[in-house]
Amino acid sequence: MSATFLAMDLGASSGRAMLGTLADGRLTLRELHRFSNDPVRLAGLLQWDLPRLFFETKTALNKAALAGISLSAMGIDTWGVDYGLLDERGRLLSDPVNYRDERTAGVMEKAFAVVPEEEIYRRTGLARLSFNTLYQLYSQVLDGDARLTLAQDLLFMPDLLGYLLTGVKGCEYTIASTSQMLSPRTRTWDRGLLDKLGIPARLLLPVEEPGTVRGRLLPEIAQETGAGEVPLVAVAGHDTASAVAAVPAVDEDFAYISSGTWSLVGVETRAPVISEEAKAFNLTNEGGVDGTYRVLKNVMGLWIIQECQREWERRGIRLTFPQIVEEAGRAPAFAALFDPDGEEFLTPGNMPEKIAAACRRTGQRPPEGVGATARAVYESLALCYRHTVERLEQARGRAVSALHIVGGGSNNEMLNRFTADALGIPVLAGPSEATAIGNLLLQARALGLVGDLWEMRRIVADSFGVRRIEPGDRAPWDAAYKTYREIVGR
Repeated sequence: MSATFLAMDLGASSGRAMLGTLADGRLTLRELHRFSNDPVRLAGLLQWDLPRLFFETKTALNKAALAGISLSAMGIDTWGVDYGLLDERGRLLSDPVNYRDERTAGVMEKAFAVVPEEEIYRRTGLARLSFNTLYQLYSQVLDGDARLTLAQDLLFMPDLLGYLLTGVKGCEYTIASTSQMLSPRTRTWDRGLLDKLGIPARLLLPVEEPGTVRGRLLPEIAQETGAGEVPLVAVAGHDTASAVAAVPAVDEDFAYISSGTWSLVGVETRAPVISEEAKAFNLTNEGGVDGTYRVLKNVMGLWIIQECQREWERRGIRLTFPQIVEEAGRAPAFAALFDPDGEEFLTPGNMPEKIAAACRRTGQRPPEGVGATARAVYESLALCYRHTVERLEQARGRAVSALHIVGGGSNNEMLNRFTADALGIPVLAGPSEATAIGNLLLQARALGLVGDLWEMRRIVADSFGVRRIEPGDRAPWDAAYKTYREIVGR
């Protein structure tokens, strides 16, 4: 017997509908539909283009129906923190705001004046990130936003899209865990924290574990798309949680990087790691599958290269990402390094100049041209990964023996090799579609076709090739790391 599932994976630069067929203990993938996922600036806010994403989801369902594919289930994942507000009649009050919007500028510091930063970390275990849901909502409190009064329910983005498809509201655990409003110990809302900041806790729904069958497509959508009343599974709605569930590890002594627009560098644990040391390292504790925790750090990731590519295109230099890697390969090693986690790299706009400015501030000659700039990005990311993994090992109290890189960034062989050399441990690259794979396997699990997390990982290992990169000469990377640490220290 075989079963086919549909994963809607909405990433920061694109969305894709992936079909997965599970048969004889193996999963096969097929891309059904791909589309850009572009925020839209309206009325002074950077917002999700939710109507378009809803349309693209229905388009994917229609494509499956036209191909004669009978779907056993579907699931949706997105990045974390963002949300929509519904009124008492279940209508969306406005399009959700994108986390890169400037409305949270300075809001985190204002929250700390009410509830000390140390207390917020102790209560939530989440790192200091200005765009977390807590600060997005607090910005609305400070603005006196009437929508908070009018709203009855808050739905995170995977749950919101699921509601529009099924009419059933819900709140999945892994996406809720990115909000900085959840207690990692009790896995329930910290209403005391919300009360202190004036955030109405009545908006929040009870939290459900990933792998819950949420409902079926509304009859009108089932008819419009021709897909029928397909069950919708609340998978690990946070894309990183789905990706980590698909890491093809064989034991617990691994670190991972979910590599894409962001690089989520972390380890998997059975308990949250909340300590002064973890707070100093800005480590976050997010929810995983089967009672696990994802202790990780958000590293800026390939967003920096994506923004460089956009700027180069504006200058008439059109290069694919593989061509950018080729240019980087021709540039000299370690000519310039910078801290990719600098706040200036969070927002869009002339990224090559931001990199050059960061190098000038630290007394370095800034990189010139595509190759030198790209090489500075890749080398700085690899050194940042090393710095982060060392901190994770220290906070957890245990070393890692291998690093798994999953997601689209796992296809970047230069960055994989740099990372293995910088860390001095093997890198296992792939699968590139880990988020969709985790999404699909959690659907299969909800229908009783797959067992626990380790069976899911065995299926991933059996179904998809993993490339092993052994570390090379570490000496030049040790020297570069010393320089990098000095730069970060400044």
